[in-house]
Amino acid sequence: MTEDHQNCNHDCAHCSAHKSEEECEADKRLAENMSRIAHKVVVLSGKGGVGKSTVAVNVAFGLAAKGAKVGLLDVDLHGPSIPNMLGLAWAGASGADGKIDPVLSGSVEVMSVGFFLPNEAAVIWRGPMKLGVIRQFLQDVDWGALDYLVVDCPPGTGDEPLSVCQTLQGDVKALVVTTPQDVAAADVRRSLDFCKQLQLPVVGVVENMSGFVCPHCGEVTYIFKQGGGQKLAEATGVPFLGRIPLDPMVGETGDSGRPLVDEAPESPAAKAFGVVVDAVMA
Repeated sequence: MTEDHQNCNHDCAHCSAHKSEEECEADKRLAENMSRIAHKVVVLSGKGGVGKSTVAVNVAFGLAAKGAKVGLLDVDLHGPSIPNMLGLAWAGASGADGKIDPVLSGSVEVMSVGFFLPNEAAVIWRGPMKLGVIRQFLQDVDWGALDYLVVDCPPGTGDEPLSVCQTLQGDVKALVVTTPQDVAAADVRRSLDFCKQLQLPVVGVVENMSGFVCPHCGEVTYIFKQGGGQKLAEATGVPFLGRIPLDPMVGETGDSGRPLVDEAPESPAAKAFGVVVDAVMA
């Protein structure tokens, strides 16, 4: 170990003799990058198909609509849907001097592995490569000073969510998404146990796709039962942040690259997202 490495000016509490100078310098860059982001919100679900990415997008843009400086990171490496949902499928990442520039969507800074891949290319990576990419997104993307970084994780409690939660530093909290069915809530319970084991505070549980609001008469029909998310929250002692109704506009705005909270802020679903945004800000 060189004298420069011994005298490096960042916190080397986790630095040991087996770390190289390059690794120590990478730790320093990561710490500096994360120190400029006030709050990190990791969006989790133990089950796929619950609309987790839709929640992540609308929470990020809802925060931005309230004047916050926001970044949105997509670490669903095998299914990076954020670029399509924001009309950024054409975008490619760029940068210089070892930094990667995020792609702007309105005022929100966005990063996804989708910016580095040809359309519809499959990501066939083992764990170490995935973990390296996630760390690079946190360490080398030029996020700048942010009020919030919203991180859209893949479903489950595997490599990607674990790597994100262990690599993020500072104020990190989880937002957990489910649908009303008991089978979905049972899977999502594992995400809450994941948070408990990692000592990761939970902002709350969101019940997505909770009832269809008729656009003509306003009557609510509970297609996927009702209350699974609330029961889960009560049983695990975490806040319940409300129900996001099924709304055709959610799909339409996602397909057209316009977040619902921007396109139809007075819709029932957008107002429900607003409650979640308020909880995150609180």
